[in-house]
Amino acid sequence: MTISVLIADDQPLMRAALRICLDAEPDMEVVGEASDGRHAVALAQRLTPDVVLLDIRMPYLDGVEATRRIVGSSDGKPVRVLIITTFDLDEYIVEALRSGASGFLLKDTTAEELAHAVRVIAAGEALLAPSVTRRLLERYARFLPKAGPATNLTATLTARELDVLRLVSRGYTNAEIGQALHVAQSSVKTHVGHLLAKLGVADRVHLVIFAYESGLVQASDRLTADG
Repeated sequence: MTISVLIADDQPLMRAALRICLDAEPDMEVVGEASDGRHAVALAQRLTPDVVLLDIRMPYLDGVEATRRIVGSSDGKPVRVLIITTFDLDEYIVEALRSGASGFLLKDTTAEELAHAVRVIAAGEALLAPSVTRRLLERYARFLPKAGPATNLTATLTARELDVLRLVSRGYTNAEIGQALHVAQSSVKTHVGHLLAKLGVADRVHLVIFAYESGLVQASDRLTADG
């Protein structure tokens, strides 16, 4: 099945580079380009692509509001948004994810990482690439929501689920979590499923948001993979 992609970025060279990378993939087709947020919303509603690659800051309508409108107006085939950002704009990431984005990439990503991300998002999954997540949290922790008191929902979690949630919030994969906690990867997958159900969130991306907003994980925590 061919994955249809809409590219939205106000920089022509960036749009051209993204198109070249995606057109090189046999299972992907770029169906349109937009140079601003309003155009991106209009094209997304008309073309209903599988994935919208959306720059976080664009003229007329920023990536956060554009994401909200694209996701919110999808009453049939779901249109999924993959945010593209640079390090100096990461204060918008949490708001974009909360608005319905399925994940994010950095603009210095490789062509292979870009193609993988598009496939993951098109399949209905959230993209929370461990290396990207760690880099974002380490360098831009000050932009994350400030720690607050633990919520009643946190009290419903078991000790093991809290351990898993803390590691998910640092961008660990299931395999890495299993290694860190000395449990099978299948057990980690089960714990993640329980977390999604108990906290009422759709994916791992929003588990990260919950962990920070509840104060379970703080920006000052260590974010390296050495446990």
